[in-house]
Amino acid sequence: MRRSMLFLPGNNPNMLINAAVLGADAVIFDLEDAVSPAEKDAARILVRNTMRYMDLSGCERIVRINSVDTAFWQKDLLAILPEKPDLILLPKTGSAEDVLLAERFMDEAEESLGLEKGAVGLMPLIETALGVENAFAIASATPRVKALFLGAEDLTADLQCKRTKESREIEYARTRLVVAARAAGVDVYDTPFTDVNDDEGIELDALTAKGLGFTGKASISPRHVEVINRVFTPTLEEIDYAYEVMDAIEEAKRQGKGAIALYGKMIDAPIVARAERTIAMAKALGLERRA
Repeated sequence: MRRSMLFLPGNNPNMLINAAVLGADAVIFDLEDAVSPAEKDAARILVRNTMRYMDLSGCERIVRINSVDTAFWQKDLLAILPEKPDLILLPKTGSAEDVLLAERFMDEAEESLGLEKGAVGLMPLIETALGVENAFAIASATPRVKALFLGAEDLTADLQCKRTKESREIEYARTRLVVAARAAGVDVYDTPFTDVNDDEGIELDALTAKGLGFTGKASISPRHVEVINRVFTPTLEEIDYAYEVMDAIEEAKRQGKGAIALYGKMIDAPIVARAERTIAMAKALGLERRA
């Protein structure tokens, strides 16, 4: 279950050694924006060793490599793939061709390392106008793509607009990515909220993302992780209602009815699908129905 993803600079050992206790469902070891060109080699080794020797207690391991238009990305993959991360975060993905280029290199590297082909998934980071326009093609480029991720800071720079807390400027991009990801059958993750001291702002932003259909949300601060996890966790009331929906469906089957109502509302296929997703998430998180 991946509700929250926390960025950790690949050149900061103090943060890396605490990765397992920061509460996020996944950590993103960052070899790109957080690391200057002069520190790329050292950060690559530090992240590799962190993955190799540290027990992250079930926390997913994602690595943001450098973009495919740089001289660093292939070195990143050769260092990281032997540690079998859960996902590679591919920054500045503008087209399906970017994804396929990365995949071809990963295919060759996995073969040389004796890894199963496709063992490591890709999560394209969409942070340009071109990427937004090509979102579905990117999401459906290959089965190796497991999710899309919206990066609002670079996107708004590309759009030549100001990044605001209200996020009106990224409404279209948010909805476009959700639709593209769901159409392709993959997950989709929202951009971080960058004001680490605005507790009300991060909650409102996370609620907006959840309401739009995002699977979860990224964070640049450990302070935001608890809020994101809480927002993207079904409440006990939602879990109870989901079970009531499934109970009602079973009762309808026993009675030979084609349709049934719950609290005055007809239970149709979309309601059942939402109930099934809620129950699956609750089980994954170890949450039980109230007696």
